Amino acid sequence: MAFKRVLIAEDSSVIQNLAKKILEFQNFEITSVKNGEQVLQLLDKESFDIVLLDINMPVMDGMECARQIRQLPDAQKAQTPLVAITGNARNYSPEEFKSAGFNDILIKPLNFDALVAKVREFTGGEV
Repeated sequence: MAFKRVLIAEDSSVIQNLAKKILEFQNFEITSVKNGEQVLQLLDKESFDIVLLDINMPVMDGMECARQIRQLPDAQKAQTPLVAITGNARNYSPEEFKSAGFNDILIKPLNFDALVAKVREFTGGEV
């Protein structure tokens, strides 16, 4: 069985490493980067089953990154499920997340059970 590929964009290495360990334990294949620009560079060469995007990142934030993913010329990549990870969801309305192209939102501090459940929901991974 091929592992589902998860791309995590998160500038906090603590959260990045925790999420990576937890998802790898659930048999997901994890790639992690620090900002939205790196996400777009990777998507140029590779495909992922889901992208987890922190909203507050240097270089390019999650909102801008999501908008650019939705405009990719490769229709399949443009439809990749996107989940926002944010510590300040109150700064944005649900409509703003939706219009940026997010499928869902996870609030920090991350609930790792919810993280695993969301990733499974969007990738069709085994429960």
